[in-house]
Amino acid sequence: MTAIAVLGSGTVGSGLALGLARAGHTVLIGSSHPDRAPEGELVQAGVRLKTHASAAESSEVVFNATPGELSLDLLRPLEPQLRDRVLVDVSNAYVRGPDGLPAAPVYAESSLAEELQKALPRTRVVKALNSMDSRVMTNPSILSMPPTACVSGDDPGAKEAVVGLLRDLGWKDDWILDLGGLYSARTQEWLILFLGPFVIRYGLIPFSLGIAR
Repeated sequence: MTAIAVLGSGTVGSGLALGLARAGHTVLIGSSHPDRAPEGELVQAGVRLKTHASAAESSEVVFNATPGELSLDLLRPLEPQLRDRVLVDVSNAYVRGPDGLPAAPVYAESSLAEELQKALPRTRVVKALNSMDSRVMTNPSILSMPPTACVSGDDPGAKEAVVGLLRDLGWKDDWILDLGGLYSARTQEWLILFLGPFVIRYGLIPFSLGIAR
């Protein structure tokens, strides 16, 4: 059992928190509105809402599920609470087009994960789970074909911890691809540009990147 904080109480954050709690972990959601009551399923799974700082301070692993365009400003003040923690960045920072869909990455020559690592030098940042619909994150078998969860990070121990959590969520070993150092996170994040044409063609159905090899 691992003490986990999920920063962000939206669809992605709540879904991750529920899946991790059901996998047997102790989960807190870091929210800008910690006074709000969590939804019924979250309550039943034992998930509680806290402030971002309190949730991060109480946990060993922290998931960043805040809006990617805001993540740097939201997490930078949490440097003391995130020190020595494994930070799993599942967010994408992108510029929205007129239709509201991703049109360009915010960090054209970097990635959100790399910028978080610069801002939080004593935090062990790992990029993962950002190239799929949130429903697939905690239920990868929902798809008709094997999905791929890419993992990027400079700390081998942190990546090993994240891979362990992915297994707990139902990810098989041959569905998990270690892309190498955190530099490779930018290749994961740029895949968000695929989302717009996909949603226009198929709608908001469960999907994931899948690499055939």
